[in-house]
Amino acid sequence: MKKLVVNLILYSILIVFSLEILVRIFHLTKDYPVRYVDEFGVEKWKPNQNGYSVTGNRRQNFSEYHINKFGYNSYREFNPSRDKVEIALVGDSFIEGFHQNYYNSIGKKIENKLNGVEVYEYGYAGYDLADQLHLIDQYKEQFNLIDYVVLGIKFENDFTRGEYNVVEERMVLESPAYKAMRQFKLLVYLQNIGAFDNPRELIGKILSREVDDAHKLTKIEEEKNQKKLVHKYIENFESLINIYGFDKAKFIFLLDSEKTPQTFLDFLNKHQFKYLDFSEALKKSKTPTTLIYDMHWNNHGRSIIAKLITDYIKINIKKKQIIF
Repeated sequence: MKKLVVNLILYSILIVFSLEILVRIFHLTKDYPVRYVDEFGVEKWKPNQNGYSVTGNRRQNFSEYHINKFGYNSYREFNPSRDKVEIALVGDSFIEGFHQNYYNSIGKKIENKLNGVEVYEYGYAGYDLADQLHLIDQYKEQFNLIDYVVLGIKFENDFTRGEYNVVEERMVLESPAYKAMRQFKLLVYLQNIGAFDNPRELIGKILSREVDDAHKLTKIEEEKNQKKLVHKYIENFESLINIYGFDKAKFIFLLDSEKTPQTFLDFLNKHQFKYLDFSEALKKSKTPTTLIYDMHWNNHGRSIIAKLITDYIKINIKKKQIIF
């Protein structure tokens, strides 16, 4: 019996070791760039990093990223001046673009359509409006030189706070414990393919004891709570605008109107905030615009977004009588 137990332990170690080697050889899991908070309190990636982002349980999406000197995934450095026309794309993981090779990003697609224009991509997974406006404020000298600033927003999670502070939950990922865990590539791979999701959900249900049917909210109560939430998010939006200001002449939101409450759209229209709505453009596509296993835009979806922004810029460039 003792020999059987020893053999089981030995073989288990060998199997795990072999799987670890396979994951590393075939690059089945992503590289993790190092994040940090700079001297201005802006959270971003440490400059000059390269690696590969992997998504899906069979490396269904494999793309290269490049963190530039400023700390963002981009094919170019950010050098705005008054002698050129520049566009800044600011937002979360959809702008960050780890799901696409950095040299074929939304910004690059826009540049290919607008000869002579430079596009700077300030994308970072998890950025909300507070992160975005804080970034712009802290680097105002740079953004003052940029001609157009497109801010990607999602109403459901980008207006949850009315002031900026560093999100400690994200920075915990740079703790020694998390860094050590990421060295175990098999563990990272299993986590990425959702191997731990069901056990985690089960534990969560047990701990929460699940809400009894008798305590479920009625439809009227849910609608009332939703209205309160929308009102609170608009208050947070106003708070951030009051703190940082907002240049309506060159700032424009990028959003999906189908996932945005009409109350907020009416608010934007009333106060003359400009926005680009990409919902119809994506819906009209006859081919998928998102990844199979992920709701991030695929290459086709990114091309549609790039065209939408390009068309907007072309119209406004004509108004300024700038010729390319």
